[in-house]
Amino acid sequence: MRFASLGSGSEGNALLVEAQDGATTTRVLLDCGFSAKEVERRLARIGANVEALDAILITHEHSDHIGSALTLARKWSIPLYMSWGTARAVGADDADVDLRVLWGDETVAIGDLAVLPYTVPHDAREPLQFVLSDGAGRLGVLTDVGTSTPHISEVLSGCDALVLECNHDLAMLAASRYPASLKARIGGAHGHLNNDAAAEILASLDRSRLRHLIAAHLSQQNNLPELAQAAMAAVLGTAATEVIVASQGEGFSWLSL
Repeated sequence: MRFASLGSGSEGNALLVEAQDGATTTRVLLDCGFSAKEVERRLARIGANVEALDAILITHEHSDHIGSALTLARKWSIPLYMSWGTARAVGADDADVDLRVLWGDETVAIGDLAVLPYTVPHDAREPLQFVLSDGAGRLGVLTDVGTSTPHISEVLSGCDALVLECNHDLAMLAASRYPASLKARIGGAHGHLNNDAAAEILASLDRSRLRHLIAAHLSQQNNLPELAQAAMAAVLGTAATEVIVASQGEGFSWLSL
């Protein structure tokens, strides 16, 4: 199994996951928060294309995650997976797409991948995050979440790779020009993880198999890559450079498990 990011941040998110088993290859796009043209361009950059996708998974209905998902699903007849709440929020329940409804903690098989959606606190209709496995490796993804829960720690323990939200630095957000209401939303229990909260989640996990850690969904106004890396590295006991940062413009290139 391998995975790559097309971009991560408030302007758009998408993660491509690929699994191979003999002669078969399964490719799923987790979130699709860019225009159709931009998704195609970013896929081409990592040697992939929309036609080869077996599924699109959606975490929730915010524009930087849903983006052109319905357009691409309709155009290329790609199955579209999301919660019922998300489907209702974006009109997918009444659209000409192959909608597959997901339920929290119920694993579904998509080709060579086992996909486990799990519930998280975020200010969306029925948000989900995901763990994907090919039977040998486990990739955990946690972005767009306001606070930790025991369930999150349980689900993400034992992963071989983890994409973890490090949205903001507390001091930078407090000193920013954002209005008080926006600061409260971002920093609230249904908002986004700050570096310290992300580090606490990381510390709570069984990390015995962890090979790749990616800091994701960084705010371009209220965080710095080196701050996120330092917070994660302090938990891991490694150099900050061992923590990969998913950027808005480039995401990150292929990582293998």
